[in-house]
Amino acid sequence: MFSQLRPAFVLLVLLSALTGLAYPLAITGLAQLVFPKEANGSLVERDGRVVGSALIGQNFASDKYFHGRPSATSAPDPSDPSKTVDSPYNAAASAGSNLGPTSKKLIERVNATIESEFAAGRIDIVAADAATTSASGLDPHISPQYAQAQVESVARARNLDEGRVRALVDARIEGRVLGVFGEPRINVLLLNLALDALK
Repeated sequence: MFSQLRPAFVLLVLLSALTGLAYPLAITGLAQLVFPKEANGSLVERDGRVVGSALIGQNFASDKYFHGRPSATSAPDPSDPSKTVDSPYNAAASAGSNLGPTSKKLIERVNATIESEFAAGRIDIVAADAATTSASGLDPHISPQYAQAQVESVARARNLDEGRVRALVDARIEGRVLGVFGEPRINVLLLNLALDALK
């Protein structure tokens, strides 16, 4: 009996060491060697202090900053843990809303977002990413169209020349990956940090 169990046990230990220890350590080491910034979370620093990650969106509420996409992430309700409450850009609960295009709740949320953006005077046109959430709820990027739609209100809130702010937005546009994949986009955190650096 032991002669039959011994090969299975040896194989279990060997494969566990290979796939559970050697492979993860090798991939981690390779990532640290080839892509150290990305492997460590693409952290963004200002004045020697970490202010965020280039990979995870943040909730900018002030009119002095560009706003990111709406986020559908949630967190447990502090008053009733069996329920959830909206918690924008909650990296511990990355998920989309899973609401379909005919969902009444989705339509109401999109319409409410559009109305609040117009009412606040932040936009004069509606880009798709101004009113819809991303699949992860953590998207750090917005489209150039959405950023340009916010230029006037941000410039007004900061008492800056609109042309300077528009030029800053244009300078922050990231092209398609390898010139083919994805769409042009702007990282909101990096744009807002560059905006803070304007004198």
